[in-house]
Amino acid sequence: MNAMNNENAMNNDSAMNNDSAMNNERVILSLGPASGHRPVTMRGPADMAELLPYLLGFFPDDSIVAVGLHGPDLHQGGVIRADIPESPAQWPAAAEETAALLVGISERRDSRPLQVLLYLCQDPGSEHGPPVLDGLRPLAADLRAAFGRRGVAVKESLCVSDGRWWSFLCRREGCCDPAGNPIRRAPAPGPAAAAATFAGLAPRGSRKAIVAGLAPIGLPDADAQRAALARAEAVGLPEPGVDLLDQAFAEFAAGARELDDDRTARLLVALCDRHTRDRGAEYVRPAELAPAERLWRFLARRAVPPYEGCAVAPLTLLAWASWVAGDTATARVVLDHTLKLDPSYLLADLLHESLNDGMTPEGLLAAVEGQRLRREARQAPPEPVVEERPGPGPGPGGSPGPAGAPGARRRRRSARRAASAAGPAPADVAPDSPADGASEQGGPGPVALLPAPGCRSGERSAGGLRPGRRQLCASASPARHRCTRRSARGARHAR
Repeated sequence: MNAMNNENAMNNDSAMNNDSAMNNERVILSLGPASGHRPVTMRGPADMAELLPYLLGFFPDDSIVAVGLHGPDLHQGGVIRADIPESPAQWPAAAEETAALLVGISERRDSRPLQVLLYLCQDPGSEHGPPVLDGLRPLAADLRAAFGRRGVAVKESLCVSDGRWWSFLCRREGCCDPAGNPIRRAPAPGPAAAAATFAGLAPRGSRKAIVAGLAPIGLPDADAQRAALARAEAVGLPEPGVDLLDQAFAEFAAGARELDDDRTARLLVALCDRHTRDRGAEYVRPAELAPAERLWRFLARRAVPPYEGCAVAPLTLLAWASWVAGDTATARVVLDHTLKLDPSYLLADLLHESLNDGMTPEGLLAAVEGQRLRREARQAPPEPVVEERPGPGPGPGGSPGPAGAPGARRRRRSARRAASAAGPAPADVAPDSPADGASEQGGPGPVALLPAPGCRSGERSAGGLRPGRRQLCASASPARHRCTRRSARGARHAR
């Protein structure tokens, strides 16, 4: 990889742009766990443009991207991706929010960034439309001013559009071709992108394509599913939702790809219940991840209008399973989409902020697995206890002694140790019942990762900073709520 990153091997794109703000100074990117945290070096705007999808894991569309740079070696810190607001009147506020969020995340993790790399990504409105560079200049200026007010200099600011890039910071006439610079001048990737590929990274397509794969099904199937959802919402759930979910998951684990409309509708309504949703979060053991992701995608796409709200729980569970499986790019895009459907859904918010803060899923995964082990131990049938009588030990022929013998006692002690393998329940566990805090008989207890949707327990979550979002709720949400469409509200999402 050092050979691939040698300065003598750099292509002419970097050399062409010595007069841009970056001046080919090295910037060290850490492309995350998927790359084994191997650093990749960028030496100019051409590298910066080519590495963007590797940095995020997908190709951003209509996006503001900000990358914090720390220390004398300018190593990568936090990364923010936000939608470009449609109205230019909203650009100053979007710039302030992006700068505040990146600086806030950086200070929580380590320290304030010294500099920032900025991207504005937007394709032309039509195939032969004019370049978007001039139209986005005011937003680039707003971002530069917002970071400047926080003492963070803009190292480079690029417009990326339709396979080409421009620098907003070019000052010398003729520095950048008015038609833009191709992101790739040859079929093969540049040295920095080759290093990222060698590290095991590959973009998963565009953000729009990932979101399009989550769209509700269309006609004629949508009408039948809509009618089934209306029936399910009207009659409620006569059977426990966790039983419905366990049966559906068992079928998908055995190879099923779909459920009938009525079962699908009942399950979508059941997932609006916190206990049922929390059971779904347990399906993250290695052999369970693939069928779980298939089930969550199937359910999310059956939440047809006007029942889009029913998609929030399966989408959140899809993002959780994707994160555990190491697909953080899909997890980020799905959580972004989920929070647009319901900005107040707390589990999606907590997962997104955990990703923002650079966490790995191991800590949350341990809490979920510990909850599952405790539940399974509670549900295991008790072993029969036989009164122990004095005797010579094993029976004739070496057969085991009675149930009260030392071997049986050891088995019971092993079962008790398995039940407590994850230690005591977390101290900040929310009560099972929002009304009185009592656990349901035989029901699944909640875990710290999975609070009731729509409320916080009085403390800010780990991420803590989400400008424009309410931090506390007035009262606890009911255990079950109607799955109806919620008003979408743009929110800034960050890595």
